[in-house]
Amino acid sequence: MSQLRLDDVSKVFTDDDGNDVVAVDDVSVDIGDGEFLVLVGPSGCGKSTTLRMIAGLERITGGEISLGGRTLNEVPTQERDIAMVFQSYALYPHMTVRGNMSFGLEESTDLSDAEIQELVEETAGMMGIGDLLDRKPAELSGGQQQRVALGRAIVRDPEVFLMDEPLSNLDAKLRSQMRTELQRLQARLGVTTVYVTHDQTEAMTMGDRIAVMNDGELQQAGTPLELYHEPVNRFVAEFIGEPSMNFLHGEFDGSAFHAGPVAYPFDDSVAGAVGDADDVVLGIRPEDVDLLDAGETGMNPEHEFEMQVTVVEPMGDENVVHLEFPHAGGEADDLLATTGGMRTFVAGSAVTVHVPTDAIHVFDGETGEALHNRQLPDDRPPA
Repeated sequence: MSQLRLDDVSKVFTDDDGNDVVAVDDVSVDIGDGEFLVLVGPSGCGKSTTLRMIAGLERITGGEISLGGRTLNEVPTQERDIAMVFQSYALYPHMTVRGNMSFGLEESTDLSDAEIQELVEETAGMMGIGDLLDRKPAELSGGQQQRVALGRAIVRDPEVFLMDEPLSNLDAKLRSQMRTELQRLQARLGVTTVYVTHDQTEAMTMGDRIAVMNDGELQQAGTPLELYHEPVNRFVAEFIGEPSMNFLHGEFDGSAFHAGPVAYPFDDSVAGAVGDADDVVLGIRPEDVDLLDAGETGMNPEHEFEMQVTVVEPMGDENVVHLEFPHAGGEADDLLATTGGMRTFVAGSAVTVHVPTDAIHVFDGETGEALHNRQLPDDRPPA
């Protein structure tokens, strides 16, 4: 079993002035055997430090890291049966592809030269770089170097793969292609994988589960859909999703939400979840914002209000429409809406905006804690 477990893991650095800097603060997460877990968060949130502690490249300050029930805290890096792929690929420039892929096996195993070469050639064929074995890294493209770095990790047949933003140096098209290849490869190998990225699109499309970090703390771990539809706080709600969730800052008077010109009644279930909180933030995903022609009303006029189009971003399959309250004087937040690409909107025109009550989120204005998340159907497919 290759179950990887982090139990209250912390890392504290000391700066030049002798002050303690907490990089990772009591992170606990279980990664199942064969699971693909993505660590995601903004730069400086502690995700790469967490990965380096798993690898043994950073000594932990507190807590425990275990693999298959074996505590790794004091186990040297080379004895952890973990392979890591770095953002820079870290290939040896003076060695051929064959040399890069075989070096780890030569240093850490008792395999014969013939057995090592057989493994290298088999892995290179699987990675589509069999014809590059006698080239050096400088002769390879970025995508080819990335495949060599992955092949070097795979050939070792480790218990765990660690990947630190391995696609960030590739262009957008190749990055999208390699996301798919990595998913197929990980599913084929069935190796427990921890993947670090700051790109929430990579996280959403690749991970079995996602662990969101901020300021060294684990905010939430769950499936992509759980994080998208049921965020535990405003940070997760804002970080996951592109375009980001809309937020309207306002007050709750016990029955309705008020923000500038908006008076939005809450139904009993939402009002009960909000309780005594008065400083609240209403959240709505851009795809859940319905746009009607100016003056048109829908099924729930009390959940509709007039706004003005400021910018339209046509994406082909959809439009991203920027909206503002024309006479709010800065007292209300702007909104984004996404609509079908065949619909036409003109900057400066007025529209009626409908925010369906079954799609809203409500957060505590002070703590950011989620007080209410959108309603999902009970018969939706399992994650």
